[in-house]
Order: sequence, then C-alpha cells, then structure tokens
Amino acid sequence: MLSTADSTPASPSPTVASPVPEANGRRLPGWAGLAFRLTATLGLMAFVLRGIDWPSLLGLMQSLDWRWCVSGLLTAVFIQIIAGIRWSSLARPIGFEHTTGYFVWRFFEGLFFNLCLPSSIGGDVVKAYRLAETSRGRLLAGCTILADRLTGVSALGVLAGAALLALRFQLSPFVTLAVGGLLLSGVLLFFRLAVGSLDWLLDRLPAHHRLRQFLSQLLPYQLRPTLMSRAVGWSLIVQAGASVSVALLARGLGVNLGLGIWFSVVPLIALAMVLPISINGVGLREGGMALLLSPWGVAREQAIAVGLLWLLATVVTGLTGGVLFLLDRRPQGPGDLTFPANADP
Repeated sequence: MLSTADSTPASPSPTVASPVPEANGRRLPGWAGLAFRLTATLGLMAFVLRGIDWPSLLGLMQSLDWRWCVSGLLTAVFIQIIAGIRWSSLARPIGFEHTTGYFVWRFFEGLFFNLCLPSSIGGDVVKAYRLAETSRGRLLAGCTILADRLTGVSALGVLAGAALLALRFQLSPFVTLAVGGLLLSGVLLFFRLAVGSLDWLLDRLPAHHRLRQFLSQLLPYQLRPTLMSRAVGWSLIVQAGASVSVALLARGLGVNLGLGIWFSVVPLIALAMVLPISINGVGLREGGMALLLSPWGVAREQAIAVGLLWLLATVVTGLTGGVLFLLDRRPQGPGDLTFPANADP
C-alpha cells in the first residue's frame, strides 16, 4: 500500500508490539528489534541492488516524466484522505465525537510517525494517543485502529485474489467481477459473524469484568452491522487507488501495463510489507516489484525504479502528516470521548 492499511503497511495490532522472547523466556532489549529490522533492511536492499545496471537506473530517473509522477503523488495523498474518512466511520459511532476532517488530520499524523519511527505500529500508537486523553479511551481508540487495519487488509486480499485469478485463468471482466464479489461476500460474512458474536462473548463474562465493560463499548458495531461493510467498501477504494497511483508513477518511467496487472502486483507487495521485517517496507517493495513485474517483460532496473517512486510517494504522504502535526499541537480535552448510552455494560 502506498501505505496500506493503508498508509505504510504495519502490523495489524495497533497498540501493543509482540515482544521477541529469548531462550530463557526474558524479553530482548528494545534495541534488538530495531537492530534486526535495520540489518534486514540493509540486507534486502543489498540483495535487490546486486548486479544492478546503475547507469541504466540513473538514466531512467533522469528521463522521468514528471507529469505522470505528480499525478501519482497526488493520487497517493488523495487516497490517504479516503483512508482517514474510513477510520472516522469506525471511530465516531463508538463515542469519538470529532469531525471527519479531524480524523483525516490525525490519520496523516500517523503516517508521519510510521515514516520516522522504527516500529511498524508507531503511527498507530500516536493516533490512539492523540485521539483520546485517558488510558481507557486510548485503548478503545486502538480498537478502532485495529478494525481499520483489518478492513484494509481484507480489501487487499479481495482485490489481489480477484486480479490473480483473472490473470491466471484469463477471466473475462464480467467473471472477474463475479469472483471479486464472491471474495467480498466471504469477507463481509466474516465481519458480520465476528461482530455478531459480541453478545455471546459478553454473556460469558462476569458482570463487572473489565473486559466485559470494555467490549460493551463496541456494541454499536453490532447494532449497526453496516459500519464494517461500509469500511470495507472504503478500503476497496483505498487499495484500488493505491494501485492506480503506482500505475501512474510507473507510466512516468515508460512502464505501461494494464490496471489488472497493477491490481494484483501492488496488493501482493503491500501484503508482504505488512510483515515487520524491514523499516517502512524498504527492500520488500523494490524486490517485490522486480520479482512480480519480470513475467510482464519489465526490466529489473525499471521495476526497481517503480519501487523507489512508490517509496517516494510514501515519504511525501508521511511528510504531509509531519507538517500537519507541527501546525496543530493542541492538547486533547477531557470531553473528547463520550460513550454511547446503548453500550452500557
């Protein structure tokens, strides 16, 4: 994803990073994870750039058609606005009473911290911190971010699955849409069952159990089952827009492939970038481009150049969030979170 999920892809958990245990059961120090990811990033880039024709790569960058490049960058920024709207559609119904513009603003701030922090969930933590003032509110904010991430990953799977099947079996556009509809129906059914099981889970928890009190705040998702469906719809727009953005960037390098190819290549790479291996997906993005575009006759140097432009788009959207963060440093007020009455434990 230009940033999946949609900004820079991250681990699905928005609040807690999973520690890596040592053999004796103790946690490794915080710097160990960063050292691993930094080493992996450098190793991946060294592998991707091994034997590259540098004059050819530099020549591609110098001959870049900036009209296509600017179009791709603007599209990348626009789809993050859509992603912020998606997040607001999941957060406002459970008590976060802010304007849509407020959520879009905070979403871009998260993109900036995803860009500059080594952790893949750094931006999510900042978004939760900025959205609410209390620990309870921030935990609930983290749940909205998790739901937002899950809908984004689900849309990635639908888009990539339909496109891959279409390319593999040379399906017609009509059949491809039908396959995508079946995959989408499966995703929507999963969310409907997951949200619908909240009552079942609450009935099995003691009346004053803290988890029961917390989960009860998510009942608006059950009372309004279309919320998750709409979020998945927004996610499909975001993921399709990400593919269009990369296609525009590639067009600036003279790589002119059909959108069906990009609808399969970009989501697959974005899914790979969800893995917390490298920093900001560096190496995975460029290597994935070289691997997946080669069957379509795209030279290795061209594919890597497309990946680098995709990285540029990620940096641009992240820096946009950094500017917004500097422009608005207002503290959160005590009234930022109001729990709906229909979610009482």
